[in-house]
This record gives sequence, structure tokens and C-alpha cells, in this order.
Amino acid sequence: MSKGSPGPTPGFLVWRLANKWRVAVDRAVAPLGLTHAQYSVVASLYGMQRAGERPSQRRLADHTGLEALYVSKLARALESAGLIERTRDPRDPRAVQLALTERGRTVTRQAIAVVQELLQQLLEPLGGLDAPRARAFTDELTTLLDAPLAPSVPNDESTQGTTP
Repeated sequence: MSKGSPGPTPGFLVWRLANKWRVAVDRAVAPLGLTHAQYSVVASLYGMQRAGERPSQRRLADHTGLEALYVSKLARALESAGLIERTRDPRDPRAVQLALTERGRTVTRQAIAVVQELLQQLLEPLGGLDAPRARAFTDELTTLLDAPLAPSVPNDESTQGTTP
């Protein structure tokens, strides 16, 4: 936030809300032995498996918005914890497919219930999860997430010394 601005910028507020959410989810799923990032992986994997998909690490990374290398690290930790299994894709030996174990499905269902309760609490000021204001908020967030980012502009003399 700059000194001259009348209030916080949308970017600052999104950043603050994202951090608040990450901390809240970390605390909520810690008793289940998960972190927020691990929850993002297992919950996404749970949904994808229910839809009949056995995604690769790359596909899961694209779905979650996490870096592929980070998903690989998380997958190894979740495999060590007995929550997922990693196998080579028979169609592409370079790709690793992921699937929840039985224990992973149980823990994930518990975690999803905990996070749904948390989401209800977070959205209470908007009337709760199913309220029109919450649905409108979700639509706005989706619009922002679906908008492509412009390609990075290399540093040149016309952009040096300026701030966005």
C-alpha cells in the first residue's frame, strides 16, 4: 500500500485474503497430518478420481496451479505418509500417475469436511456459502482467475523506473 492511496489496493486485499485462507486451512488440517498445500493436492486428486481420472503429476499441477516440481515434492511426502501412490504411466514412462490410497481417501474426506466448515465460517459475512453474495464473489474470483496474464515485458528503457 502506498502512502498516497486512499485505501488498500485490490491486489493487496487478494494477497491478504489468500494468506488468511492458507493459515486457516493449515491450522484446520494439521490434526489430520496435512498442510494447506498437501490438502490442495489430495482434495484435487480426490475430485479428479471421482470423475474417473488418474492424473499425472503434471496434470495435477496444472489443475491446482502449483508448480510441477512442488507437486512432485508434495506427492513424495504424501506417498511416504501412505496417502497416495505414485506409479509410472504405461502410456508415457516419463510421467508419474497419482492415486489416493484407501487411507488417503479417508483422510481426504475428513479434511474436505473440515475445510467446508471453515469456508462456511469465512463466507459468513457474505451470508454463508450458499448465499447470493457468496456466489457472486465466487463468480468474480473465477473471472479474475480465468483472465490470462499478459506475457512478461522485457526490461527496456520505457518501463524502467516505473511501477505498475
